[in-house]
Amino acid sequence: MDYEKYLSARVKTLKASAIREMFKLMADPEIISLAGGSPDPSLFPAKELAQIAQEILTENPVCALQYGTTDGYAPFKEVATGRAAKVGCVAEGDKIIITTGEQQAIDLALKSFVNDGENVAVEEPSFVGTLNSIRAHNGKLVPVPMDSDGMNLEKFEEILNGTKIKMLYTIPTFQNPSGITMSAEKRKKLIDLAEKYDFLIIEDNPYGDLRFAGEDVPPVKSFDKMGRVFYCSSFSKILSPGMRLGYIVAPADVIDRIEIAKQANDVHTPVLTQMMAAEYVKRYDIEANIAKAREIYGRKCSFMLSCMEKYFPDGVTWTTPEGGLFIWCTAPAGTDIQAVLMEAIKNKVAFVAGNSFMVDQDKPCSSFRLNYSTMPEEKIEKGIKALGESLSKFVKQ
Repeated sequence: MDYEKYLSARVKTLKASAIREMFKLMADPEIISLAGGSPDPSLFPAKELAQIAQEILTENPVCALQYGTTDGYAPFKEVATGRAAKVGCVAEGDKIIITTGEQQAIDLALKSFVNDGENVAVEEPSFVGTLNSIRAHNGKLVPVPMDSDGMNLEKFEEILNGTKIKMLYTIPTFQNPSGITMSAEKRKKLIDLAEKYDFLIIEDNPYGDLRFAGEDVPPVKSFDKMGRVFYCSSFSKILSPGMRLGYIVAPADVIDRIEIAKQANDVHTPVLTQMMAAEYVKRYDIEANIAKAREIYGRKCSFMLSCMEKYFPDGVTWTTPEGGLFIWCTAPAGTDIQAVLMEAIKNKVAFVAGNSFMVDQDKPCSSFRLNYSTMPEEKIEKGIKALGESLSKFVKQ
């Protein structure tokens, strides 16, 4: 039966995530994936979590296996609130809600505050998951170009002068996919623009703990005095992505609305994983685990950059991130990155073509995203060398 004619308008135009599709290639053990955004699996505290899970299910199974409250398991809410407060993102009158991954936090904020046809500004490039969420909620994507220190605010203000923006979505720290960090000056200016032009901000900060170079920059929400910023973060990159633990901090009236939307979505985030995470943080030094992640990612990033310098053809440029998981590369204009990708896959290496991160996914794009966190260094070098060979076939010298 052909179900195409029955599809809703909100999903009919959505395309499968290129990143999710790449995971299908991982069934081939010979493929070197530079495509995903997963943490290094050596960082997962599997033994500790296994012991904690066993104790919880033995000693307190009813709490772990029964329905929970929509806003989250209280001890884990305290943990998440503490992490947000540590970076200045819990203001007087704010509340927090635990979500099933940070992607749900962002999606619920969009669902709660964006009407059909309203304009949502995004950095370009930007995270494909949120772009698809905005599309699914019938928001109109408005791209804002990026500079080396974050969003081009001069261009953004030009847009604001001619277009009513309801909400801005930004990943200001180690942006996905570019790896770029917005300067403190721009973050302050962004709050001024939000006040002047009356729009809300979703701040997406899953990578902020993963700085391995440079100086920390306060989150955008830490500059917000009027409650315009909804701060979203996650335990996926510092504990485990499979546990699906995210959260959003915002004024109480905002969280109350998001809580209602979540009740219609999944009722509550699994209690067992919240209990496990709360107990892990109680027993162990999560900061030590984060420090280890920073060391590993800093080393891998530096190694990948050195391999790119060695193997990539002239004319290809890239960002130099100070943290996070990604490097954004740009080949000379006119380079067919989709063709490069197909050639690279033949050579057993995968990456994500840049058009996946653009508002217009069908527009030609000569950029692509690389991830350095997942593969060991020997595979990073092998993969970058193979990718360099693939690029050389299509980059015009």
